[in-house]
Formats: sequence, structure tokens, C-alpha cells
Amino acid sequence: MSTRSTIAIANEDESLITAIYCHFDGYPEGVGAVLSQHYTDPAKIHALMQLGNLSYIGPELGVQQDFDAKDKDRNQCLAYGRDRGETGQEATQHPSVEEWIVHYLYQSCEYGYLFTNGEWVVFGEVETFILS
Repeated sequence: MSTRSTIAIANEDESLITAIYCHFDGYPEGVGAVLSQHYTDPAKIHALMQLGNLSYIGPELGVQQDFDAKDKDRNQCLAYGRDRGETGQEATQHPSVEEWIVHYLYQSCEYGYLFTNGEWVVFGEVETFILS
């Protein structure tokens, strides 16, 4: 079973949200911990958005690897486009935080992570909080 999530970054005035989907380990102790420990530089977060939708997130963006290999490097991201060659896996753009959340609710995401004002804000099934 997977815990689906969405990862996003807002521009300074939150007038545009760039987001991707992440299939596995979306809970705060999974994706949330990786983001708060390894993705605090906006340039690295924008590079993460360039990978598009992910099977899972790793501490490093990494390089292309065989999506189906049993010995994948879990220290790097596994992306549907880069690593499996799927099309249509690019990051999406949303005009507001509300529209981004609604868009990903239709994909049954249990958590949303938004980098805004220099910190990660988490939208979960029960509450919204800031990762520290």
C-alpha cells in the first residue's frame, strides 16, 4: 500500500504553484522528513520539480536508473519520466494553493507539502502544520 502525496513550491506572492506527485511514503516521517532535511534550497526544489512525478523521493535528485531494477539506489529520486520513460509526467502549474490542493485531492493524495516563505507547510488528512 502506498501513501500518496504532492510536493509543491510557491513563487514569492503565491500566485503560481508548481507541483509534482509522489506515490510512496507520503507521510511526514517519509516524504516530509526527506524534504525538511534535504530540500531546503529553492534551487534544489525547482530541480526536483523538473524531474516531474515521482515513484519515491530520495535525499538526492540522482541520475537516471533502471526503474524496474531490484537494486535501485534509494538515496536518489525515482521519477516516472526520467527513469521509466513515461510521457505526461511533468510538474503541473496552479494559480492558487486552493486549486493545487483540490487538483491533488482527485488523485487521492493523503498529504501535500508546500515550500513557501522559506519553510515546508504540510496539508494532511487531519490538520495543517509546519515541518521543523
